This record gives sequence, C-alpha cells and structure tokens, in this order.
Amino acid sequence: MQPLIELHNLEKVYGTGEIAVHALRDADLTIQRGEFVAIMGASGSGKSTLMSILGGLDQPTAGTYELDRQHVSGLSRNELAHVRNEKMGFVFQSFNLLPRLTALKNVMLPMSYSREHRFPYEEREKRAIAALETVGLGDRLTHKPSELSGGQQQRVAIARALVMEPPLILADEPTGNLDSQSSAEIMAIFHRLHTQGVTIVMVTHAPEIAAHADRVIRVQDGRTVAEEHDAARHAERIMAGEVA
Repeated sequence: MQPLIELHNLEKVYGTGEIAVHALRDADLTIQRGEFVAIMGASGSGKSTLMSILGGLDQPTAGTYELDRQHVSGLSRNELAHVRNEKMGFVFQSFNLLPRLTALKNVMLPMSYSREHRFPYEEREKRAIAALETVGLGDRLTHKPSELSGGQQQRVAIARALVMEPPLILADEPTGNLDSQSSAEIMAIFHRLHTQGVTIVMVTHAPEIAAHADRVIRVQDGRTVAEEHDAARHAERIMAGEVA
C-alpha cells in the first residue's frame, strides 16, 4: 500500500552563515494510511517545524515531502493552500474559531474555499450539520464559540477539520487547553475517527495523550526517532481503562 506521507532527508534551515539554525536535519518519516501517530519532542527539538511542513504552512530547505502521492515540497503558496483545503484538516490548541459565527457557520467555512468542489449552500449546510452530529454537537448548531465550553469548541474545530473528508487530520496540542474530562472526550472522538480509517498526526507534550496513538515519533535535535507501539496491547489497555 502506498504510504499517505513520505519524508526523505528533510532539512529546514532558518537564517544563513553563522546565525543559521538547523531546525530539521535529514529527517525521514513514513506514515501509512489509517495510522494514528503522535509527535513528541522537547522545546526547540524541531517538532513544531516538522508539523508546519506536514501542514503545508512552511517549505523545507532540502529534501522531499510527498502527501497522497503528490510532491508537496516546492509547490507555490496558492498550490499549498489548495492542498491544505482538499487533503488536510487542522485542529489547533486554541480552537481558531471565528467568534462572530455560529458553530454551523464555522464548520461550513472550508467548503467556501474549495476550488475543486463547488458546493451549493444547501449541500454545505447538510455536510456541516452531519459533521457536527458526528462529534455530538447536533444540538449546538446555532451557538457561537462564547456560548460553548472549551471541549465543545474543540469538537466544533474537529467537525470543521472533517467536513471536507480529508485523508489527513493534523492536531497540534488538541487537548492543551482542556481539562481532563474534556481531553478524554476529544481523544474518544479521535479514536472513533481512527477506527473509521482517518489518518491522524498529533503533536503533544503529554505522555498520557501520546499513549493513545499507535506510534510515537520523537523529534530530537531536528531528527526523527520512531518508537513503535504494540497496537493490540494498546487496545487492551484502553479497554481496561489503563489509558484515559
């Protein structure tokens, strides 16, 4: 099976000469379709840079990045925006919802920017409602972010990430602003999406959150080091309540 993500000899250098900073050094990474992967690393390790490149928000200085059989490294800004809209869903720590829009309108936004699919309004509304129902917010369609709890806002953000049915969900510290109960609810949603075949790549600093993933990628000094999880044993741990 063709991997969803392939990075080869990826480098990212900021600045030049004596002030050059090597954020990534010969980083290699392969992520299969349907995997749930966590990325961890100390501050300054390069994990944020790696996530930015995976999300098409930054370009590598050298090396290659292939997403869903498309070479992403070297694309123009407009081409990257198209790839992000069609092939990626983003979930951020700070939710990034527009405060004046309802939950429904926030989830409808990505469909307004699609060049490949020209959704009529009725279709956009139908898909957004279905996405919100998927995350358990079918009764909060007309609520604005200020009228929702932190956990509910993050669920709106997940619905927004899902509405275009992208092959990849990128989650950057998705539980960082949430209490333990809301974090557990968000991770339960990710697990459900994972069982449905969605590929999830999540940055987290919390070992207990990373433990939900099938695999942990540790970034150290700009290089990636993979740690494999035993998926069967991990499923047993979740069922036994060992993983929250």
